[in-house]
Amino acid sequence: MCVCVCVCVCVCVCCVCLCCRWSVNFKLWASAFGGEIKSISTKYSGSQLLQKKYKDQEKSVRLEEVDGAKLVKTVAENMEEIFRRKAEATRRLVEAAEEAHLQHEENPDLQYEYFNAVLINEVDEDGNSVELGGEFILEPNDHFNNLSVNLSLSVVQVPTNMYNKDPDIVNGVYWSEALNKVFVDNFERDPSLIWQYFGSAKGFFRQYPGVKWHPDEHGVISFDCRNRKWYIQAATSPKDVVILVDVSGSMKGLRLTIARQTVSSILDTLGDDDFFNIIAYNQEIHYVEPCLNGTLVQADRTNKDHFREHLDKLFAKGIGLLGEALAEAFTILNEFNQAGRGSVCSRAIMLVTDGATKMYDDVFAKYNWPERKVGNSFTFKHIQNCQKHLK
Repeated sequence: MCVCVCVCVCVCVCCVCLCCRWSVNFKLWASAFGGEIKSISTKYSGSQLLQKKYKDQEKSVRLEEVDGAKLVKTVAENMEEIFRRKAEATRRLVEAAEEAHLQHEENPDLQYEYFNAVLINEVDEDGNSVELGGEFILEPNDHFNNLSVNLSLSVVQVPTNMYNKDPDIVNGVYWSEALNKVFVDNFERDPSLIWQYFGSAKGFFRQYPGVKWHPDEHGVISFDCRNRKWYIQAATSPKDVVILVDVSGSMKGLRLTIARQTVSSILDTLGDDDFFNIIAYNQEIHYVEPCLNGTLVQADRTNKDHFREHLDKLFAKGIGLLGEALAEAFTILNEFNQAGRGSVCSRAIMLVTDGATKMYDDVFAKYNWPERKVGNSFTFKHIQNCQKHLK
């Protein structure tokens, strides 16, 4: 019995010794690790220099109590003003681009010399400016990281795999020259702006202020604005969509089936950032989901599937009064946007029908003339002579 006790005591003593050693080792490791971290942070954070700076200014520095809520409000207001100015600058560019494009008539034979971002200030063997080059004044500017820029003009970059004088490019460059004035005006109004640019679906890229571009070692510039994230996001920007479905008597049978499939396909293109509703119309207006009258819902998977179920309940009868349906769609988009709800971005009305009896100029004049523009795009899907096409 005594032997057993002695053995137990020995084992316990050994365990205590081991624990003590491990404890000491861990403390040493922790101390060494902490010392190393402190050394590195002191070296690279500049904390000692900061302390010295504070100490040098200690006599002139005083502590002052501030109202945290008031400070946050001030910062928020300043940020709101900054974003407002940037949004206004963008809006001016959009309006100028739309107007310039509207006034331009495409000319496949148009000859127009423009400042190509790669060719500016380039000369040939005889010392003459190359085509699309020309003298382009560039001066270093601190606001643009001391890059040499031209604050009066923009330049145009065309992807290497595209022809600089392609008719589509030349026409686009020609009408987009109107943006130069807006670029300059925006910068004068808001000197905090840096780069302003316009990316065309044709592939050319107009950049302000003008700056020279340099190819890589292979003589290639792989940049294509259409592949950039900002371009893709702008092309697929969040949107508010009202889908109008014609359920008048002429839509009976196969046409209504195709209409359902068309609406379902439209829903497939909408993402979580989009908002929508579906209105069926004949001599009356019928919301596909009666519980969601006069509003828009997020285009998530659940809502889209829910609306698809209601599409099967549609049936065709009566006459189609499209004017009232358009007015309802415009009203929803306008009210939803003014309330700051939905995507607060692009707005569209999509019409699924077998035809319209007139242009409804009065409705568009009331809701969608430039000074009170509600919807930016309208897609019309005409379902006509289905049987003939199927044959």
